[in-house]
Formats: sequence, C-alpha cells, structure tokens
Amino acid sequence: MMATQVDARVLAGPTNLGLETRVEFRRAAVELMDAMTQPGGRLVIDLTATRTVDSAGLGVLMLIQRHASERRLRVVLKRPNDELKFLLALTKLDDLFDLDAA
Repeated sequence: MMATQVDARVLAGPTNLGLETRVEFRRAAVELMDAMTQPGGRLVIDLTATRTVDSAGLGVLMLIQRHASERRLRVVLKRPNDELKFLLALTKLDDLFDLDAA
C-alpha cells in the first residue's frame, strides 16, 4: 500500500503581526494555499520570531483560516507564544487552529 504525502507549506510570521503587516502576510498565505492542488494540505505558520499579535493580526489569522477551510486545508500555528495561546483561548478561537509547540 502506498502512503500519500500531505502537502505542507510554511510561512514565517513577522516579528509584529498586526495592522502594518496584515495585508502582505495575508497575501503570502493565500498564495501558498492557492498553490496547493489537493485538499487535506497544511499551511504551517511559523511564529517562532513573532513577538506580538494585535487585534488586526488575530483578524488576519481568522481570515487565513477561513480561506483554508474553504479549500479544505488546515492551518497549523507553529511555536505560538504564550500570549497568543492565551488570546486564542480567551476569544475561543483556539479550536480553529492546530497548535504545534515544537
């Protein structure tokens, strides 16, 4: 039996994900997702270098997740900081994303 490989694309988050970076970040995420031809792929957003996420940044993550859902893709937040994890839990958005602490 042949195993199928899941298409995964990685997008590095900016240092500050917010009002000034949201448009370019969303554009890059949509480009990566639109390049995935098969459902079931993953967009991995690497937040290792991301220090702050404001309400605009949270909003863009939600828009990215909505686009992914429409395309039957998953969004993985890699290494979100404690502040973002708390914010996602507080707003009850934590179940929209796969969190990867590694």
